[in-house]
Amino acid sequence: MKQGRSGEMAFVTVRSEFRQDGEVRLVEEQDHVYRSGESTTKNPDAPRPTSLPASDAPWQQEFVGDPVRLFRFSALTANAHRIHYDAPYAREVEAYPGLVVHGPLLVMLMTELARHRSGRQITSVAYRLRRPVFAGDPVLVCGGPDGALTVRTAPDQLMAEARVSFR
Repeated sequence: MKQGRSGEMAFVTVRSEFRQDGEVRLVEEQDHVYRSGESTTKNPDAPRPTSLPASDAPWQQEFVGDPVRLFRFSALTANAHRIHYDAPYAREVEAYPGLVVHGPLLVMLMTELARHRSGRQITSVAYRLRRPVFAGDPVLVCGGPDGALTVRTAPDQLMAEARVSFR
């Protein structure tokens, strides 16, 4: 537990090892931050981006989350949190301006952009989710051969970032 600007925060690290034939094949470590208190992102009347930011990154992919995609991703990942598929709940109970795009979906968009554009196999990914992205908000997923990737909204808000390593 720590005290932050917005109140108490609990930090939890989840480490998973995936084995095949008794041998560790993949290690995943996730650090979660659970916050109490309010946040500037919890404002159903907050202004929302309507256009994409400008970028000179060599790799770019536009994305707009929609309710059907978020519902399907929730089902695929067994994520039952209503902020991803129940718009009235997200707005009226959680005070978000709309459905929240899953953090893992943003990470997948960044890694898939790198994998497809580089033509190389990704061996590791480290990421940080900075701010929530909401359904209907246009975002630009961008990066380059150095493995640095971001998700941005207009005018130039950093929503998520990642660094991938290639084989």
